[in-house]
Amino acid sequence: MTVKGAIWAGLALLSSPLIASVAPPPTTEIAKANLAKAGPIESFDLSQLADGIDDGALNSEAITAAYLARIAAVDDNGPMLNAVIATFPDALDQARAMDAELKAGKYRGPMHGMPVLVKDNIEVAGPIPTTAGSLALATNVTGRDAPLIARLREAGAVILGKTNLSEWANIRSEKSTSGWSAVGGLTKNPHALDRNSCGSSSGSGSAMAAGLAAATIGTETDGSITCPSGVNGIVGFKPTVGLISRRFVVPISHSQDTAGPMTRTVRDAAIMLTAMAGTDPQDAATAEADRWRGNYAAGLSVTALSGMRIGVLRAPDVDAARFDAAIATLKAGGAEIILLDSSKVDGEKMGAAEFKVLLAELKADLAAYLQGLPQNLVPHKTLADIIAFNKVHADTELAYFGQETFELADKEAGLDDPAYKTALATSRQLAADALNSMLTTHRLDVIVAQTNGPAWVSTLGKGDAFTGPSASQWPAIAGFPHLTVPMGLSGGLPVGLSFIGAKWHDHVVLKAGFAYEQLSQMRSVPKFAASVDEKQ
Repeated sequence: MTVKGAIWAGLALLSSPLIASVAPPPTTEIAKANLAKAGPIESFDLSQLADGIDDGALNSEAITAAYLARIAAVDDNGPMLNAVIATFPDALDQARAMDAELKAGKYRGPMHGMPVLVKDNIEVAGPIPTTAGSLALATNVTGRDAPLIARLREAGAVILGKTNLSEWANIRSEKSTSGWSAVGGLTKNPHALDRNSCGSSSGSGSAMAAGLAAATIGTETDGSITCPSGVNGIVGFKPTVGLISRRFVVPISHSQDTAGPMTRTVRDAAIMLTAMAGTDPQDAATAEADRWRGNYAAGLSVTALSGMRIGVLRAPDVDAARFDAAIATLKAGGAEIILLDSSKVDGEKMGAAEFKVLLAELKADLAAYLQGLPQNLVPHKTLADIIAFNKVHADTELAYFGQETFELADKEAGLDDPAYKTALATSRQLAADALNSMLTTHRLDVIVAQTNGPAWVSTLGKGDAFTGPSASQWPAIAGFPHLTVPMGLSGGLPVGLSFIGAKWHDHVVLKAGFAYEQLSQMRSVPKFAASVDEKQ
């Protein structure tokens, strides 16, 4: 039993005459009663619920039923967040199977019986299609699990449902409204319902903040895990590109795409990453993953900052009070702070090169995905087919914004085009050289920056009004790990602190972020307010 698990010890004694290292699960009636006595489901993190199973106070069926009720209460009704597109009809059956294994003495680890929500561009076997938010993929029921989902199931996870997202992971138009899809509508931010949940993992961020699952999964090409995590006030981790398989995930860019955990705490993210990471022989980017993967929850300590050298990137539009307080916390934890200068990096050149790469890879990678689907599952085989579908269904698909980015991408010459190759080399060199130079020159363990500005008011048809800085681009292009941890409220809305490390140094990043999280305790509980008092 862990220290956190002590909260369940008294309740466990009611249901089990003997506390073993993993106690047999109680009956569902007793487990539900124990959970009700301990508090509402949204007040627990994954680690605490895992301890409840470990200690014999809880079972997966009770936990899963509680999350299904929570989804019904605040996503389908009440605030109506539109964070969850659908739940799997066999979720409770999955949970009961995990409880049966426990009763038989088989325990898979801390993910055993934990309900997880999955972004709807990741394939999950079952009756729910993988749509990427588009009606063009409404029939995309592949009957297969993405390898990252298979790994989670092997670790004992219950796949609870699919979350909404910015349609096509926010690559269709630069005038899009983040969090909107034709399939799921507009996702709301639970801290203030008129505010945006950022994207493209909008539903995963909103759902996690609202306590609709023990953990959620997002994907990122550039900012799509870290931004929705930051504005929704949760932990989000974009791992080193290649640590987690991307197979059977609707793609944008094989150079930058990755899935990652979005959770309540850093420890929960580490537990999730441990289950998700690993080499996939059919995803060449993951060739080294087994060499680097490990137990990412091991070694997390509040004292980890002691002796660390941390570089600080300070954007001109940060929340000075919040950011300075975060740096003070890092110093108090024993870190040595080194101020960094990013002015010599040609951000415009890097951004233009990245955009060229994303356009070319979108056209090629999406066609490869569509053509690799089971025969006759969907009629669309190319990006041009999707563009044509959207024009035919303009009343639903193009109701609020267009598809000019799709149309630009469709004009790309291909991955053999010298212009694409030059852009790829340029963007990677600028981003990786900038980060590696800072890390090596100053002998840094990690680099920190403010993740995001506070959430803006959602205005369908008028695009996004991003506020404040963004720390996502450099680690996204370079493929380096990037963790965001709640840094408190700015104008009454959450902002995050980013921890960025060298390639494959995911564990170092998590250790630094965990120590900051424990020392700062800056997570805010959503209030489901209609709007927000920006004077907070």
